[in-house]
Amino acid sequence: MRNKEKYTLTYSSLEVKRKGTFSKPKLVLVESRRSIRAYKEGTTISPEDLEAMIECAGQAPSWKNSQTGRYYVIRDEQKLAQFRANTLPEFNRDRSANAAALIVTAFEKDQAGFNPEGKPDNELGNHWGAYDLGLQNQLLILKARELGYDTLIMGIRDADAIRKELNIPDSQEIVSVIAGHIRQLNGKRLKDDATIIATQIVRC
Repeated sequence: MRNKEKYTLTYSSLEVKRKGTFSKPKLVLVESRRSIRAYKEGTTISPEDLEAMIECAGQAPSWKNSQTGRYYVIRDEQKLAQFRANTLPEFNRDRSANAAALIVTAFEKDQAGFNPEGKPDNELGNHWGAYDLGLQNQLLILKARELGYDTLIMGIRDADAIRKELNIPDSQEIVSVIAGHIRQLNGKRLKDDATIIATQIVRC
């Protein structure tokens, strides 16, 4: 376990035994998913639901089954406020206000799209890591929707501040921050988003 004072648990999604399967028709989930920018106050996302989301994300295909995605999950109320203040611009702080969890998504560089000698297999190189992460995150946000939660994927963030805040190693490329919670009744769909996964979670 890394940085024990800051995090309470580190584990691999592969250890979560098949919680991440869909029970509702897929099309219903796709059509009901929205990018939500207004969340209810006073409720939480359970650790078990977060585990189910990550396990479901881990079922996405990846380059040679490399599964290079990584999740860093912040749940503690005080740490959420600190993280939002230190790493997000004002408009994304406002949009993620009241979110019960923030999920930082990243991937291990120089693996997906690379051969065993560490050379890229084609001109895309590390773009394959981001591509795989997108496939996996799409499953994550659909699983979140099935469990009754909504999400917002935020790409405008301070990656250097996030790396420092969560002690993310330089071997990983930080991609986005996903806010998750229950939508307010007046939440509106502004854009369709696609995004991200991983095999490791750090939960606060």
